[in-house]
Amino acid sequence: MFEALREKLESAFSKLRSKGKLSEADVDSALREIRKSLLEADVDFKVVKELLGKIRVRAVELEVLESITAAQHISTVVYEELLSLMGEPVPIAIASKPPTVILMAGLQGSGKTTTTVKLARRLQNGHNPLVVACDLRRPAAVEQLRVLAEQSKIAFYGPEASEAGNPPDVLDVVNGAASYAESHLNDVILLDTAGRLHVDRELMDELAGIARVLPPHETLLVVDSMTGQEAVNVAKSFHSLLTLTGLVLTKMDGDARGGSALAIRAATGIPVKFAGVGEATDTLEVFDAARVAGRIMGMGDMQGLLEKVQAVGAEDAEKIASSLKSKEFTMETLLLQFEQMEKMGPLGKVLEMIPGFNQVKALNGAEIDNSIVKRNKAIIQSMTKAERRNPKIIKGSRRRRIALGSGTSVQMVNQLLAQYEQMKKLYKTFSSDGKGFNLKSMFGGASRFKFK
Repeated sequence: MFEALREKLESAFSKLRSKGKLSEADVDSALREIRKSLLEADVDFKVVKELLGKIRVRAVELEVLESITAAQHISTVVYEELLSLMGEPVPIAIASKPPTVILMAGLQGSGKTTTTVKLARRLQNGHNPLVVACDLRRPAAVEQLRVLAEQSKIAFYGPEASEAGNPPDVLDVVNGAASYAESHLNDVILLDTAGRLHVDRELMDELAGIARVLPPHETLLVVDSMTGQEAVNVAKSFHSLLTLTGLVLTKMDGDARGGSALAIRAATGIPVKFAGVGEATDTLEVFDAARVAGRIMGMGDMQGLLEKVQAVGAEDAEKIASSLKSKEFTMETLLLQFEQMEKMGPLGKVLEMIPGFNQVKALNGAEIDNSIVKRNKAIIQSMTKAERRNPKIIKGSRRRRIALGSGTSVQMVNQLLAQYEQMKKLYKTFSSDGKGFNLKSMFGGASRFKFK
């Protein structure tokens, strides 16, 4: 996420690291690099011009303190202006008197149906949501919503089977959904409406008709973040014909540029409320400008990392803590840790949330992926209970059996056992020696990543 933009900004700031103080020429030189980076990220040029104007005024007027470098000074200014550009988070509106009605709009291919279920799943914590299939034009749209809702254990309402030649009417579906929600105590209704390949009058008339039958408290537009400035144009078109209360940016995990995330609120005046960061139905995040700006500036996202850790579940964490308290760091403990890592998602993306990780990764030239975690899990799972609890008994013949059972090699088994011994020693001294954590050794490699 934002990788290309982050790398270009880091390059721009690196040229200021040798500067003691900032002259106007230094600021202008840095701004040229930042302008180029933002335009290449597909940020609207009007937004770029306004943003750089604000950065220049602040960068020239403020005194550079002796305790920070010129690069740190201007990067702080850029960070704060990015926060201002993206705006304060705006929470989803929940009606004081149920049900809360959320109308989901968007073009075909934006991820609207999946996002509807993702949002319903987020709202399950404290609410009883109902997703309603109002897209009666796209083939299999109703069935797609039904399947996703069943998988996420969310209530679903769709059109009744119609007679030949008499297709269901979307307004009848909306009326039926309102009655269904009342009788089943659903306090949030999410309407998955039809999309088009482009904005047209027929689409807007249908959305307006739905809004008249069941007035929405939120009208959210789902837009594909990877379309860049086109996402801004789509939002403007919908907003001019339909009053939007918020935006949902999808496919943010695949958007290395990040232009739409930065500029869409400034260009349209509509707050971004959520961001889709994966295909699974639990990958919808509240859009937080501070966390987005932190990732862009290479500052990490510790809040996001904390949420991932908490989402893994307390049961495994308690088992690991209990094992460590009793000073019994076994292969079973290590297996639990590997399983937790997998639940948190792609390892490389998780580690990018750690401040400074990208610079460390660049220095070491290392790539970390989940395949190494899976391989190490397979090795441990091929051990007997006795071997997991006391790895010292794993000698030559046992190592060959474990390698055969896990589809690996004796060399890989030896490597994991050696890493286990290192980690066992590390856990005994981690709280007192201050040497940092040898993260890369867990996954097979020579480079050392130290985080204090």
